[in-house]
Amino acid sequence: MQLFVGLGNPGPKYAMNRHNIGFMALDRIAGDHGFSPWRAKFQGVIAEGRLGREKVVLLKPETFMNRSGQSVGEAMRFFKLTPGDITVFHDEIDLAPGKLKVKSGGGHAGHNGLRSLHGHIGEGYARVRMGVGHPGHKDAVAGYVLRDFPKADQDWLDDMLRGISDGAAALAEGDAGRFMNAVALRLNPPRSGTGRKAADAPDPGPAPEAEAQREVQREAPPEAPKSALQRLVEKFR
Repeated sequence: MQLFVGLGNPGPKYAMNRHNIGFMALDRIAGDHGFSPWRAKFQGVIAEGRLGREKVVLLKPETFMNRSGQSVGEAMRFFKLTPGDITVFHDEIDLAPGKLKVKSGGGHAGHNGLRSLHGHIGEGYARVRMGVGHPGHKDAVAGYVLRDFPKADQDWLDDMLRGISDGAAALAEGDAGRFMNAVALRLNPPRSGTGRKAADAPDPGPAPEAEAQREVQREAPPEAPKSALQRLVEKFR
């Protein structure tokens, strides 16, 4: 059994914040894969279902971001899981918007949600780091992540969430590479055909009709020389 955790803040005020991209990822998975309705449990809300061969519980803590570990720790103990059974989806300011990486273990890098998880369950859980970009100065980070995604970000955001849902079963089965490929196919779909630009295509040469006409002209026999009588007749036409 796997526990997928999305980090965010509860309530409509925060629903479209950059900080709530973890909630958005779980909502997409739940909707696309036929999970049960959300219900209150473990100081949050959970939905249950299957991803591939794996039973998975989705958890969105409602303790606010900086106390997320309370909810996750309670769920982990109830289901008798280890940190290695848990995958956390969260915003990552150190990745450009539209970039995504999977990581297992490590520090919290100042992220308040991860800091709380470290305190309650340790650091041995997996993370799906979803890039939202950096405001440029550390003092602006709090305001930046608590603002809604702008309209200009909606396309890549939707593609990332779709890709996460596409690859969710692979992630639950421990295949991070296949999961990343699914996300990449949404964010950077292959071009149609060979992908060669028109300017790079080889010169197709003359049209068959024009080439055939030139062949006829080249192969036509030369005219016979005109007699003196023919030249005289043409002179008086």
